[in-house]
Amino acid sequence: MAPRKRGYSKNGRGDAPQIVVGLAVTRDGFPVRHWVFPGNTVDVTTVAQVKEDLKGWQLTRCLFVGDAGMVSQANFQALAKGGGKYLMAMPMRRGDEVTETVLSRPGRYRKIADNLEVKEVVVGDGERRRRYAVCFNPQEARRQRAHRDERIRELEAELACLADQDEGGHSKRVCALRSSARYGRFLKETKRGLAIDRQAIAELERFDGKFVVHSNDDTLTAEDMALGYKQQQRVEEAWRTMKGGLRMRPVFHWAPHRIHAHIAITVLSLLLERVIEHACQDTWRNVRDDLKRIQLAQLSSPNGTVWQVTEPTAEAANRLKALKIKPPPAILRLD
Repeated sequence: MAPRKRGYSKNGRGDAPQIVVGLAVTRDGFPVRHWVFPGNTVDVTTVAQVKEDLKGWQLTRCLFVGDAGMVSQANFQALAKGGGKYLMAMPMRRGDEVTETVLSRPGRYRKIADNLEVKEVVVGDGERRRRYAVCFNPQEARRQRAHRDERIRELEAELACLADQDEGGHSKRVCALRSSARYGRFLKETKRGLAIDRQAIAELERFDGKFVVHSNDDTLTAEDMALGYKQQQRVEEAWRTMKGGLRMRPVFHWAPHRIHAHIAITVLSLLLERVIEHACQDTWRNVRDDLKRIQLAQLSSPNGTVWQVTEPTAEAANRLKALKIKPPPAILRLD
């Protein structure tokens, strides 16, 4: 099947065909498996195939960690088959169990890090009970509150401008504000026109700095669930590296085998970066900058040409030693 398909683009590029790439990494960020799906594949439909492909691996323990886009009852059933364990971030929609029961459940948060507090909430009884961990990040809550206050100030100025110019009804500016992803959620329609919806703002404040994770693994404490989901940042970091530094996109290939080869080479490059970072205990950017100081100089004279390598700095020598690579010879070639 040709992987180039038009689908939902998270980058706003609905005009271009795309592919969907899946990646499995260890807790240390090493890629161990990747998948290439057609560009019109929905994330939530990839779980069954990923689990099936990993079934033959000799894994001591496998915990499927997914974000809110993977949540569905069918996925929960597929992951739980054969005693499978999962850890999922739950979407927070108005009127569902998470917002109505879990977030409103009283209880004291336990601090497990400077930027992370957690409390456990159990819904139901017996084997059908559902365990949730409500996680709260005070730093993120302050950031979200400040960002929302800034948008409210912008919106108040915009509404005052509309009132001064007597632009009511369904003018272009009013329609643009109501349909805006930035401002629309903070507005409501009144007899006098648009107004700021203070009730909607108060409802959004409930979610500041919070996320909820759910797991069917009873051996995990609430702290384990919170920290386990935070490890998903390793996957996000891998994606940023592949899309940014390794320049996985754009893909200029058309033939399916060339597209698969392009992704495979990118994943291998990511693996090489992770191996280097693990060996040097530093980021690839810092390692690369140190090694770039080793340069090759061409010295020309009437008697010939000398290709000489500059002497490695102390930092570069330490990098080579950590990577178990012999320093290059001082004289590379004589012509």
